[in-house]
Amino acid sequence: MADANTPHIAIIPSPGLGHLIPLLEFAKRLVDYHRFTVSFIFPGESSPSSAQISVLNSLPSSIASVFLPPVDLSDLPSTAGIETRISLTVTRSNPALRELFGSLSAEKRLPAVLVVDIFGTDAFDVAVEFHVSPYIFYPSNANVLSFLFHLPRLDETLSCEFKDLAEPIRIPGCVPITGKDLSDPCQDQSDDAYKWLLHNAKRFKEAEGILLNSFVDLEPDAIKALQEPAPDKPPVYPIGPLVNTGSSCAKDEYECLNWLDDHSVRFYTFHLEVAEHSRVSSLMSSLSV
Repeated sequence: MADANTPHIAIIPSPGLGHLIPLLEFAKRLVDYHRFTVSFIFPGESSPSSAQISVLNSLPSSIASVFLPPVDLSDLPSTAGIETRISLTVTRSNPALRELFGSLSAEKRLPAVLVVDIFGTDAFDVAVEFHVSPYIFYPSNANVLSFLFHLPRLDETLSCEFKDLAEPIRIPGCVPITGKDLSDPCQDQSDDAYKWLLHNAKRFKEAEGILLNSFVDLEPDAIKALQEPAPDKPPVYPIGPLVNTGSSCAKDEYECLNWLDDHSVRFYTFHLEVAEHSRVSSLMSSLSV
C-alpha cells in the first residue's frame, strides 16, 4: 500500500464518482509533483461499481485502493436522503477503518494524513485515535463552504425554516442568498438529511485544514473571507481547479456527444449584464420553434 520512506496519505471519498474524480486528480498531483503515496479507502453499502473499478484500474501504482466491508443500511427508510446514507456509511465503517489503521500501524505504514469528503467527518474519530492529521476536501465552491461554516450558528439563531426567511442570508465575502434557494436538505430542518449536513458542518472545526477545489481568481471575496483567522475555523487552502483533463472512454460511448454531432448548436452570451425575465422567456420561445 505504501513505501515507508515516502509520505503517505489516506483519502476517504463519498460513494459514487461525483466527488471521486477531483480527489483522484488531487492524488495524481501529490504523486507526480511531491512523490507521495496515496491510499483510497472506500466505505460503502455494496460492492464497488464497474465504473469505479475501471477508473481505479487506470491509476499509477503509487495510488492504492482498499474497499472496506459493506455496511448495513437496511434500517433506513427508502426516502432517506443521500446525505443521510453517505454519512451513515462512513460512521458505520469506523470499526473496519479502525481495524485497517491498526494493521497499518503494526506494519509501520500508517498514513500521516487522512483526507475525508464533506460527509466523512466521523472518520476523524479514528484518525485522532491513531494520531493521524485530519483534513477535509471540499469539492464545490467557496461560497457554499462559507455557508456551511456559518450553518451551525444560523441553526442556533434562526427561529424559522430557511425557506421562510423574509430577508436573504448574508455571509462575508458571499453573494446574498434567499433561504428558498438553498440546497434541498436545508428546506426541511426536521429531516435527517439536514441533521447530517449540520452534524458534519459542526465537525469542520476539528480538521487541521480544508482543501478547496477552487482558486482565488474565481472567487476572490469568498476565499479571502474564508482565510481570515477566526476561532474554530481551520485554514482553507484553495488548490483548484482539479479537473479530469482526459478520459479512457471512447468518444462513441457518449450518447450526448453523438446527439450534439447531429444537431446545430447556438451559443448565446449576456456578457456581464443580468438578463431580464422577459428577455430570457422570449429567447426560449424563439428556440422552441
